[in-house]
Amino acid sequence: MKRLSGIALCLLLSGALFAQETGSTDPSRIGIDAAQQNLKEVSVDKFEHDGYWRPFISVDNGFISSRLFEGGPAGKEPLAEEEGLNVPDVHVLGTRVDFLHRGHVSFTLTPLRPIPIEGITKTISVWAVGRNYNHELKILIQDSLGRPFELSLGKLNFQGWKKLTVAVPPQSYDGRSGIVQRTYHYNNYLGIKVTGFRVECDPAEAVGTYYLYLDDLRAVTDLFPENNRDPDDMADAW
Repeated sequence: MKRLSGIALCLLLSGALFAQETGSTDPSRIGIDAAQQNLKEVSVDKFEHDGYWRPFISVDNGFISSRLFEGGPAGKEPLAEEEGLNVPDVHVLGTRVDFLHRGHVSFTLTPLRPIPIEGITKTISVWAVGRNYNHELKILIQDSLGRPFELSLGKLNFQGWKKLTVAVPPQSYDGRSGIVQRTYHYNNYLGIKVTGFRVECDPAEAVGTYYLYLDDLRAVTDLFPENNRDPDDMADAW
């Protein structure tokens, strides 16, 4: 009887540990495929350039516009490397959507050009004001092979500013399926690019006017492959 109780206790502890690991978003434990890592939080975009992000919605579903506003989340902490450098960070990106009807509606925000993230990206985060709607915010990315993907940052059903974070799934061992951030054939094809945001609207709440605000797009990335490229190589730029 004691032996059975001991076995049950071991199974319970191992199950708890497994649940803790699988539910964790610790960047240091995501996609460990190398003996060394150099994790760093980097700024992807602070939404400080007017006209850089272009809004789009189907003309059958509504009207959309975007512009910069002064403000930002009170709980946001500056990056350590930017302290004392007077890096501009006073604006947020605001988007207004006027829906024409209820239904399965989505709208996108895309930069003028894809934004590359150096190194191997582990997590991506952005601050958002969602106005407590059941709409879902997704980030659009492009892997090192140029293939499009989208990752869910979560629902926008909260009041005030909230930091939304998503872990980038590690690439498969074959180096071809899934989100590929590193190819073993070329050391200059590295990382991912941000190509925009998509908001999937809840059909019951795609009505009237909706406001969305975004600020401080960041990523936690592993810079070890970036800092240890072979300098004695040829550039395939012809």
